[in-house]
Amino acid sequence: MIHFLHTRIRVSNPESSIAFYKKVGFELGEQKISPQGNQLAFMHLPGNSHFLELTFSPDYEVKVPEDLMHTCVGVPDIIGYCGQLESEGIEIWPSGWEEKFSNGERKMAFITDPDGYEVEILERP
Repeated sequence: MIHFLHTRIRVSNPESSIAFYKKVGFELGEQKISPQGNQLAFMHLPGNSHFLELTFSPDYEVKVPEDLMHTCVGVPDIIGYCGQLESEGIEIWPSGWEEKFSNGERKMAFITDPDGYEVEILERP
């Protein structure tokens, strides 16, 4: 059986990206320099085997076109989770998300990391 192990994304500022993903719920694992000289940070969600590899290359300009790609996390209580993220200064979209969720609309929201990568949030019991 094949297992999906990790996803790598390029970041422009490792410290701000690590801080953002920690707010999302990731934990920082190993940090190291690759053989090519890139700074690597491995971010893990507790209980998951798949991880997010943040890669910083000083000579690479990060430009993320809108809607190019996104990651997705599932949470048991999307209203509580999004409220927590907002209290930490992370903008949730679409706007009016809490009212929409309370009115029975699909519980799906997005946040955007410091480089423009979208993180989709779905409610999963």
